[in-house]
Amino acid sequence: MSRDQDNFADWLTPHLPMLHRTARAFAEAPDQHDLLQELTVALWRARSSFRSESAAKTFAHRVAHNAALTWKRGEVRRRLRGVAVEAEMLVRDAGEDPQGPLLERLYAAIRTLSPVERSLVLLSMDGVPYAEIARLHGLSESNVGARLTRLRQRLSTLVKEDADGL
Repeated sequence: MSRDQDNFADWLTPHLPMLHRTARAFAEAPDQHDLLQELTVALWRARSSFRSESAAKTFAHRVAHNAALTWKRGEVRRRLRGVAVEAEMLVRDAGEDPQGPLLERLYAAIRTLSPVERSLVLLSMDGVPYAEIARLHGLSESNVGARLTRLRQRLSTLVKEDADGL
């Protein structure tokens, strides 16, 4: 191990319990190890910017918390993409045309949205990060998240209502 790695390992050791707690608080059991690795890498990258202006514990906590929040936003997008893939697989396994009624109901619901709402949904479906969507539309990242949460609920309701009306 290099001297840098030794120094980082020594510096990291007292913060490991906090990293484990953060990983457990932000991730389900199967993903906790992955998140712990992400938090450790974030600390490794940020370590050089630590200037002792605050306590090392405070610095490590802030870096870990921000990394966990970033990971969580990415997890939501990964999960949504996973749901879309699962839906497409179910449609295909059922012998239904992937461009068939379920998908058409979804796009019909999307067409009822305003142009900005439609853009937000489509960008999200394409996996564009909230920060990028916010920049494109001149919104805050938290506003994009809140709007998308409401839009997903609305779309889910519209698709279900359309299916019940068939």
